[in-house]
Amino acid sequence: MEHERIPPKTPNKNAHIEAFHSILEKECLERHEFESYRHAYKTVTNYLLFYNERRIHGSLYDLSPVEFRQALAQQQVKPFVVKV
Repeated sequence: MEHERIPPKTPNKNAHIEAFHSILEKECLERHEFESYRHAYKTVTNYLLFYNERRIHGSLYDLSPVEFRQALAQQQVKPFVVKV
């Protein structure tokens, strides 16, 4: 993993990706010792599928992304409004 630098004094430019890198490292990379590139690729790919489909996200009303999409479709939760 290689970190890409942002301009000084602009931490808000990549706060979400920094949080994701921290979660990926803590929940996936630190828990495995990879035997090969193929093993690492498969493990990280499986984790990304878990993260994007089944992992509980506090920012999604403590639902997984799949559950959140279903709840939105059934109008059980309010959609988020993104202000520009």
